[in-house]
Amino acid sequence: MPIYEYRCNACGFQKEHLQKVNSEPLSTCPTCGADSYVKLLSAAGFQLKGSGWYATDFKNSGSSKPTTPSESAPASSDTPAAGCGGSCACHPA
Repeated sequence: MPIYEYRCNACGFQKEHLQKVNSEPLSTCPTCGADSYVKLLSAAGFQLKGSGWYATDFKNSGSSKPTTPSESAPASSDTPAAGCGGSCACHPA
């Protein structure tokens, strides 16, 4: 069950109440009895952490994209390709 904060506009009394999501909001102040007890808007008390969430995986990536091997360094024509050994048709010994 979520915790909601309430404040009385008449006397200034403020308190947290544990309520069901679908229950009616409180309207009567428990201190002065005025009908000006209103629910306050407050920030959520949890943070999503771990793999797969924006804050941990994508927040600081900016506009940089991962490079592929072909983008990182062009292959030179005088260097044998991986596994080639230099004895292929494109790199004669």
